[in-house]
Amino acid sequence: MSEPTGDRLVKSLERRFRTIRSRIDVAGRDIVLLHPESAEDLIDERDFERDERLPYWAEIWPSSRILASRLVEFDARNRTLLELGCGAGLVATTAALGGFRVTVSDYYEDALRFARANAWLNDVQSPDAMLLDWRDLPDEPPRFDVIVASDVLYEREYGGLVATAIGALLGESGTAYLADPGRVGREEFLRSLDSCGLVLRSTTEHRFADGPVRQTITIYEIARR
Repeated sequence: MSEPTGDRLVKSLERRFRTIRSRIDVAGRDIVLLHPESAEDLIDERDFERDERLPYWAEIWPSSRILASRLVEFDARNRTLLELGCGAGLVATTAALGGFRVTVSDYYEDALRFARANAWLNDVQSPDAMLLDWRDLPDEPPRFDVIVASDVLYEREYGGLVATAIGALLGESGTAYLADPGRVGREEFLRSLDSCGLVLRSTTEHRFADGPVRQTITIYEIARR
């Protein structure tokens, strides 16, 4: 992406969007996150009519906060990490703070811009950016040591698409972590793992509570079969 960086990128986003800066505690780390104040402001009827696209990326989902907290525990030395559906970049920023070499991907170019802006705001290296449609993966995709995704199974068809994307992009000895609160595509995702050459290694449940929001987030650890 040929884009402005650093302060110029932040100012560009603040001009184009009604934004807010949230401070989010991630396992004792204070993350500053610039993001749109309201996802509803971004709904575009033309996008929805074309491919039912909705700006879910602009929300800071509980699953992303749980997954970011989990990443703090990882050994990141000399390891590459790809986030599928990066949103505003909370998970990617935490991964970069931990030392991963991060690539962010999303269906929306603006999500990639926010993720790169938030890396700058938190004094970490800007991630590589990949505009990625799970329905049209590259013929020769790059491979990553770690793949992460949070709350990406909100449509039933996404179960198979996300499993296929992980199968195509995960390195031979890599591991993927998907955080999900029980979305409609979860069962299809789990059913699709085997056909994509993947296996479910473990599941862990995490309780999330913030004001009126109460969720149980499951993190699925996935490897090659």
